Amino acid sequence: MSDAIPVSDRQGELRLALPRVEQLLQRKQAGEIGEGLIDELVSLAWIEWNGGSLRLTTTGHNICRQQLLK
Repeated sequence: MSDAIPVSDRQGELRLALPRVEQLLQRKQAGEIGEGLIDELVSLAWIEWNGGSLRLTTTGHNICRQQLLK
């Protein structure tokens, strides 16, 4: 049996983490996010590299808004 987290469970965790990531990016504290988390969020197209810095994509912004409505 694998110890890997199912994709849907992991995406749920990433959705919950995204508002905090957004706050860190706004405060220019991307170094506190962690490389692994950044890689996962980039692979989902929720954040992207832009001129050497990270920013939320439109999808990322929409997910953050959904989290606020819950």
